[in-house]
Amino acid sequence: MRQPCDEGVIRSGRLAIPCRSESRPWVLAATILGSSMAFIDSTVVNVALPALQSNFHATVVDVQWVVESYGLFLSALILAGGALGDSFGRRLMFLLGVGLFAASSVACGFSSSIEQLIVGRSIQGIGAAFLVPGSLAIISACFDEKSRGQAIGTWSGFTAITTALGPVLGGWLVEHVSWRWVFFINVPLAAAVIAISLWHIPETRSAIARNVDWLGALMATAAVGGLVYGFLESSTLGWGHALVVGSLVVGCGSLIVFLFVEAQVKSPLVPLALFRSHAFAGANLLTLLLYSALGVFFFLFPLNLIQVRGYSATITGAAALPMILLMFFLSHWSGGLVSRYGARTPLIFGPLTAAAGFALFAFPSIGGSYWITFFPAFVVLGLGMAVSVAPLTTVVMTSVEQDHAGTASGVNNAVARVAGVLAIAVLGLVMVSVFRHSLQHALVGLNLAPGVLRDIQSNTIKLAGLELLTTVDATTSAAIRSAIAKSFVLGFRVIMMVCAGLAVASSVVVAFMIRPSRAFL
Repeated sequence: MRQPCDEGVIRSGRLAIPCRSESRPWVLAATILGSSMAFIDSTVVNVALPALQSNFHATVVDVQWVVESYGLFLSALILAGGALGDSFGRRLMFLLGVGLFAASSVACGFSSSIEQLIVGRSIQGIGAAFLVPGSLAIISACFDEKSRGQAIGTWSGFTAITTALGPVLGGWLVEHVSWRWVFFINVPLAAAVIAISLWHIPETRSAIARNVDWLGALMATAAVGGLVYGFLESSTLGWGHALVVGSLVVGCGSLIVFLFVEAQVKSPLVPLALFRSHAFAGANLLTLLLYSALGVFFFLFPLNLIQVRGYSATITGAAALPMILLMFFLSHWSGGLVSRYGARTPLIFGPLTAAAGFALFAFPSIGGSYWITFFPAFVVLGLGMAVSVAPLTTVVMTSVEQDHAGTASGVNNAVARVAGVLAIAVLGLVMVSVFRHSLQHALVGLNLAPGVLRDIQSNTIKLAGLELLTTVDATTSAAIRSAIAKSFVLGFRVIMMVCAGLAVASSVVVAFMIRPSRAFL
């Protein structure tokens, strides 16, 4: 999914050098392809996780790192990437991001170990941190107010299509070619973006030079990285391990230093003064809660479909299409709700509807048709998100002075990305704990040989990707597999109810922190 306020970032930008009329389609083509690479890679890899886990005999913590390493650097550095573009040139940073993204994609595709893949994904995240804000800023800088609305509509439409079709294509590649082509497919796209950009996109930069808050970016990365490492590795090392305790201390300490730095520097990544607005603070807290739920959902759902329910990678990639298409086709209608009712009312009922969607995902047991198990849940969740996104962007942009609307949109965008990263780390730990406890209880009645039991218990960190010893007979293997599947479904149900609770909490935040105002009418 695209993050909130992408369109807000574009709308709030200042015109720099208007594009020649003949170049405008090419500018949109380059920014759409560039943005789509980052959007697709943040979701399509989830479809490939079961294949990665099987290929590398990896634990769920290993595949969590495949997702988290990308999201960590993207979320921590995206604001710095935007500032660098303003200072040194938006096209330059955009091209640097595309080139780095492509090179790291090749490295990911040729990875021979899970550790190499994680390093490659980390570099991908850094490239995306330059690429994503660069693409949005280029549209703002090259289109005037009259043509910007149409440009945003075209960009939104095509990126929605590529975001929807990306996981389907990725699933097909995983199923019929190799998971490595999920990364290699970025290379020709990057080559096209670079060629178009050099030919048609003029260089632009901000007229007001500002320093890049490098210390803030470093502290943000250390804070998110320390917390994520501590939560993820606690599953294998234990809470008392020195690395776990040390990383959590570093994460919390870095967060405190980050807040201190942002309060002192002249050009902070996150101007803390913005949070004096109750509406802005409430919108970001809503974003943190709601997008935490979405982040962990899109991590666990493909594992559920492929490893537990036996869906193909292609079908799994297509499973979320109803939600994505519903959000796209209802986006205009959702914007009309803001004009008619203000932003507050949709932001109360939208997350509540999304909560109902998450709750519906908790009901299906193993088996059953997609159309009667998951399709209704995706429709309800998609409706809830469609009602929420446009009003959220409106609140963020209207809760601060117009001169700060672009910064406010960028901060909210970054909060959504951090939310997903932290949720996968924290709620992934809950998932492992529930799975491990349920499976240990289920295995008691199977009278397994001590060696088999020890092997299973030592590999519960692999969740449903747990591999059994070849010495286990077919009947016992089937019983163990059934216990593994039921334990995973139980853990998934618990997480879905937690997600529903987070969505309800985000609605409560709106009720208490975002008051009716003419600014939202």
